[in-house]
Order: sequence, then structure tokens, then C-alpha cells
Amino acid sequence: MASIPWTSISIFTSTTKSGSGSVAKLRSQFVSGSRARLGWVRDRAVGVVGPSNGSRARCWFKFGKNGVDAEGAGIYGSQSRDDFDRDDVEQYFNYMGMLAVEGTYDKMEALLSLNIQPVDILLMMASSEGDQPKIEELLRAGAKYDVKDGDGRTALDRAANDEIRDLILNYSAQKA
Repeated sequence: MASIPWTSISIFTSTTKSGSGSVAKLRSQFVSGSRARLGWVRDRAVGVVGPSNGSRARCWFKFGKNGVDAEGAGIYGSQSRDDFDRDDVEQYFNYMGMLAVEGTYDKMEALLSLNIQPVDILLMMASSEGDQPKIEELLRAGAKYDVKDGDGRTALDRAANDEIRDLILNYSAQKA
């Protein structure tokens, strides 16, 4: 693993010869092995320190349609029913520690062999684990809570508690 040393950027302010304002020098070790001057930044009348080319930047980047919405940017919760696959089931199985408890992938493989959509399998697993955020994500993606496993149990039957069962039923009622 590569190691990147942490170095802060220091801003030094000094007065120009005419005394009409201040000028800030940015120095950093990110540019070269020694402290190299990155450029000059002028203190404007409104007190904003910005790039020396005159442009103004408010932030490095924005997510989503309106600026900060991760779901709108497609980072979280924007998947559809068909966007989930076998790998997602296996990753969730491992992430939730089910492999450690079960000792094998047998239960996961049994669910996958039933030709159930991966999103529905994930809902069954999340329901049995009581994973509310994952359940909400899966329901938004179109997971069906009434799909039955090999034992004839649905996500509602597998619900860890009444709160999870109510969450699934209330979401389904709102969507209908």
C-alpha cells in the first residue's frame, strides 16, 4: 500500500509595498519535494480569497440534480429491480456476517437456485436481519415482499420484529 504523507497548506499574508492590500502566498509540499510556491491569491474587498485567475469557485464538485443529493446522483438508492445480481446477494451475505453464523453458503445457494430475483432474496435477508435502511433501499428498487423461499416463507414471515414487518407493509401501502 502506498503511503501519502500528510502536509498542510500554509497561507502567509503580507502587505504589498503600496500598503493597499494584502497578498497571500500558498506554499505546499504536494507540488515537489521542497516547499514550492503555488501562486498568489489576493484578498478582495469582500474578504474572499480565491484563485489568482479571477474566477470564483464555491466547491470542488456537486452531487445530484440540486447539489448534494447522493440518491439523485445515482450513488445510493437509484437502482432498479434488475440492477441487483448474484454478486450483490453474496456481498450482503458476507457483509451481514451470515457466512460466519451459517458456516457455509448453503442457504444462500439454496435461495439463488430457486430462480428468485436477487433483489427479492436481498429483501428476505435484510428482513431477517432487521436492516431497515437496506429494506427501504430494496423496496424503492421494486423488491417484492410476497415472494416465497423454498420453505414457503416471505420477507414478512422472515421479519426480525414487528417494526420491520410494519415498515414493509406501510411502504407497500404507500406505493399502492
